Amino acid sequence: MNPVDLPPPVVRRTTAQVDAEALQQDLRARVDGEVRFDTGTCAAYSTDASNYRQVPIGVIIPRTVEAAEEAVAVCRKHDAPLLSRGGGTSLAGECCNTAVVLDWSKYCDRLVSVDADNRRCVVEPGIVLDDLNRQLAEYGLQYGPRPATHPNCTIGGMIGNNSCGSTAQAYGKVVDNLHRLQVLTYDGTRMWVGRTEAAELDRLASGEGRQAELYRGLAALRDRYAGLVRERFPDIPRRVSGYNLDSLLPEHGFDVAGLLTGSESTLVTVLRAELELVPVPAHRSLVVLGYRDICEAADHVPAVLEHKPLALEGVDRRLVHYQRKKDLNPDALTKLPEGRAYLMVQFHGDTREQVREKTTALIDAASGAADHTWYDDEQQMRELWLVRESGLGATARVPGEPDAWEGWEDSAVPVERLGDYLRDLKRMYEEFGYGQPSVYGHFGHGCVHTRIPFDLESAEGVARMRAFVEKAADLVVAYGGSLSGEHGDGQARGDLLAKMFGPELVEGFERLKGLLDPGDRMNPGKVVRPYRLDENLRLGAGYRAWEPDTAFSYPHDDGKFSRAAARCVGVGKCRSLEGGVMCPSYRVTREEEHSTRGRARLLFEMVRNDSPVPSDWRSHEVRDALDLCLACKGCKTDCPVNVDMATYKAEFLHHHYAGRLRPRAHYSMGWLPAAARVVALAPRTVNALISLPWVARAAKTLGGIAPERDLPLFAEQRFTDWWRERGGPRGDGRRGEVVVWPDTFTDHFHPAIGKAAVEVLEAAGFRVKVPQAAVCCALTWISTGQLGIAKRVLVHSIDALREDLRRGTPVVGLEPSCTAVFRADAPELLPNDPDIERLREQTRTLAELLVERAEDWDPPAVDARALVQRHCHQYAVMGFDADRELLKRAGVTADVLDEGCCGLAGNFGFEKGHYDVSMACAEAGLLPAVREADATTVILADGFSCRTQVEQAGAGRRARHLAEVLAAALRGETPGPERPSRPGPRALLRPAAMGGAAVGALTMALLLRKRLQGRSQGPTAGR
Repeated sequence: MNPVDLPPPVVRRTTAQVDAEALQQDLRARVDGEVRFDTGTCAAYSTDASNYRQVPIGVIIPRTVEAAEEAVAVCRKHDAPLLSRGGGTSLAGECCNTAVVLDWSKYCDRLVSVDADNRRCVVEPGIVLDDLNRQLAEYGLQYGPRPATHPNCTIGGMIGNNSCGSTAQAYGKVVDNLHRLQVLTYDGTRMWVGRTEAAELDRLASGEGRQAELYRGLAALRDRYAGLVRERFPDIPRRVSGYNLDSLLPEHGFDVAGLLTGSESTLVTVLRAELELVPVPAHRSLVVLGYRDICEAADHVPAVLEHKPLALEGVDRRLVHYQRKKDLNPDALTKLPEGRAYLMVQFHGDTREQVREKTTALIDAASGAADHTWYDDEQQMRELWLVRESGLGATARVPGEPDAWEGWEDSAVPVERLGDYLRDLKRMYEEFGYGQPSVYGHFGHGCVHTRIPFDLESAEGVARMRAFVEKAADLVVAYGGSLSGEHGDGQARGDLLAKMFGPELVEGFERLKGLLDPGDRMNPGKVVRPYRLDENLRLGAGYRAWEPDTAFSYPHDDGKFSRAAARCVGVGKCRSLEGGVMCPSYRVTREEEHSTRGRARLLFEMVRNDSPVPSDWRSHEVRDALDLCLACKGCKTDCPVNVDMATYKAEFLHHHYAGRLRPRAHYSMGWLPAAARVVALAPRTVNALISLPWVARAAKTLGGIAPERDLPLFAEQRFTDWWRERGGPRGDGRRGEVVVWPDTFTDHFHPAIGKAAVEVLEAAGFRVKVPQAAVCCALTWISTGQLGIAKRVLVHSIDALREDLRRGTPVVGLEPSCTAVFRADAPELLPNDPDIERLREQTRTLAELLVERAEDWDPPAVDARALVQRHCHQYAVMGFDADRELLKRAGVTADVLDEGCCGLAGNFGFEKGHYDVSMACAEAGLLPAVREADATTVILADGFSCRTQVEQAGAGRRARHLAEVLAAALRGETPGPERPSRPGPRALLRPAAMGGAAVGALTMALLLRKRLQGRSQGPTAGR
């Protein structure tokens, strides 16, 4: 091939001169998908999990692969830069750009076909790794590489980054597990590519057209750079930096799919992938070896590798310390052996005996370890493995520690030199004043992860960060390593590739880019001809945040809303589709804006002074993104950096609607406690009225309530009224006094729960008190953002409790959401009130009180099976350990669901416009589980919302509170299933039960009906 056939280097064109309006119109006309150029969407996609930020031109969410191909054609017509994106968790800035973003993750997520005999499958790029492996499980197969983000990373994103994960120890990187790729160049050339035999290469290169031109150019690049590739590409398993020119070498079969893997959307758009699969291991074990320090642990890696593990990970003491401070994986941390650093070693095999032999052999040979432990129970291994997989989130936003950032999180060196490399790296930390950040990672491949406390908000700090990274790059090159061992180059390392590969190979990368994307329209400024590593920073020297006054105190963010809004680091755990609570609306809509991360991005954009989102509380972009937030608080626990979107939503609504009319639901449901007290004057009449269809329709219309919902019926006798008639406290009180909190839902709707709790507590030896004054936790005002009123209500309630609080009397909450207010929200709304702090410390759930204060009390034997739906606020704030213990002591075999939020979530599921999302959340896990439950199984749900959702969803079951189940057992009753029943208006309107006030209320309702009917027949009825 003549030298003239060598492709020229790409010419950088990073500035997008695009008529966005014309582009948007063409996309809407031609593309089967969602075309979004609005400010809110662009803000949500402005960054990934990196330090970088670039607002996109627009976002396309194609419904099919063919629609994506059409989108590329429209972008080509308008000369618009293009960026393919998967889960958006990239750490090097490759998933943000001033370009049109093609998001595959919502619709293009199909497993197209499975060839089990040949262990292959074809997938679309938006399929999530865990979802793929769930579908492959029936074949006994899985996709081998498994990054820590496996619950939410997409296969397309993994191909773009050449992902690895811990199992790459046995299975290799993505490039080692691909058979073919179907790709599309920016100029419209669509083709399947893979390994190419010499004869086939000659045939393809000798033809006419663009495809032949591409193959000729690739062959020329191979011939020109083969020697340099063999010389300069480090011979280590984790070389991810640069383009995979080594895949074109004869010894690698001229693998064009391998060449394009890890190219980070800078060369082609991947349409489909044919993956090579591996069997699911029949048996596994996990050995944890303890060492004196992480460098010593690294020294022993080569010896451990002789045992051929499935995975070999390193964890230092600081990572463990950070997880303890953040209360991450507390049970798993107790299973670690003695030591200040650990090697976590997984084995797999066909039989348990085979695995145990490998395990024993390693333990016998591990003479350098100070201690060890090992497990072969899947649940225990899964818990322990989370200690390692939580690393990225655990090292970010650690309480009491300076903020730490990526930027040098992914280097890799030969394993035999790993210990020395870590020693030199730690000396560099000290030299630059960064202390001793945590180091951990895929030690079996010499890959090191870390987050460093860079100062990214001053010119001096940014300059120091760049100086450190440049010196660290020199260090890695001196060790024969790779700048990136997993997360790619993007912008963070593209600027440094010449240090690793030399100028000639970098020119080869530029020629490859020039061949496949000569116009520099594919993710420009990343990998080659890159932006500088210190520009386009999400913070940066010029970052000046808007700092508004707030109602909440944000004690974990230095009292600054701007820091709370910047808390998200983009890990994307909120985009996982199974397990935990976070994020229910994303699981239904699959919309970035409806993930915790998307909402956090919009809040961050709101507090910037240079953002398309205005820096004020009136932002409709933020309002719209928050609309489908269920305020479930799942993110407060599930998010590794503890983003608390429920609090942020309440804060935003408080300011957004200040001084103007609110949505009707804020009045009807926000003021529910006050309305319920009025209804208590004639509950039977109100129940009868709202059971009349026309009254219910009118009430729901006026109240902004979803027409599909049934209005809950009020109790005929409130819990507090029963308490007064009962005559107050009883019992010897040998265990002391407790206050049972009469929350609105227990008091006015389900008073039987309050009565049951009193019965149980007295049987356990407590003297029970109930506040005599009208009190409320202010939950409904908080959730609707009426925080001024909420504070006043809380102050009033504290006045009623003050004497008991100062005596140290425990307060028992029966409704989890109200209990969570006392444990979390109230101290942040009224941070300087010592009695509020006492309330936080003294508030307990029923189970917590009985487990902590009545250890020797034997609960009544329930001896039943229960399906348990944890309330989201209990999951997030109080936890469920005490309930598990109490249920166990009562003989209950509890199946505690891990199916996410019930979907009702207080006022959310009742609000007009939310019904479909609410029910979809319930159908994702809770309701199918209820329907499948055996008829003798008790449905247990302490939350009013959860019980209401079960009853109103047509599952034919009634959920019960823990107090009810225990009280029934005390009475010797069998806690069998209960069917929901709703009396009709005739039953509720028995004349004997209606006083004069009730008749008057009914008469007024009838007059209102007549008036409404008259209006509907008038000349304006058709408007």
